[in-house]
Amino acid sequence: MTPAPGPELSRPYPRDRIGQGTMVVVEAKAAERAALARRMGLPDILQLTCEFDLQRAFGDVTPATGHLRARVMQNCVVSLEPFEALIEEDFSLRFVPRGRENAELDLEAVDEVPYVGDVLDLGEAAAEQLALALDPFPRKPGAVLPDDAGAEEDEAAFAALAELRRREQ
Repeated sequence: MTPAPGPELSRPYPRDRIGQGTMVVVEAKAAERAALARRMGLPDILQLTCEFDLQRAFGDVTPATGHLRARVMQNCVVSLEPFEALIEEDFSLRFVPRGRENAELDLEAVDEVPYVGDVLDLGEAAAEQLALALDPFPRKPGAVLPDDAGAEEDEAAFAALAELRRREQ
């Protein structure tokens, strides 16, 4: 049996190295960006940088805030043409032991990223933040839906029916 592949972007970080306000920057290399683009169904990821501010916490939950910056190629849902999109977002999350994630779907809750042992994978957390930040319906600037030529014909047909109805009364 072939083992499951590891994450495309992995940056293990031991929890015992976290002090109060530990800053860590994750920058994806070209091969990592290419693998992430395949995973996310994108034509390309041109740049991906994620800054984490890790907070020392009591217990086994590690809160973090951060900032994601990325340049990605996406396919326009209107024209199907690839175009470059800039993504820049602040985020908050919590690293929790695998199996202790909140099972309930709560869109308002802070995102949880599971970890195993005493090591956080900041690379996978960066990948997840990118996935959450992507526009699910990307639209190239200036792309417009084609005019519905049939709409004018439909309007004329309904106007004719309304005129017939008025005449019958």
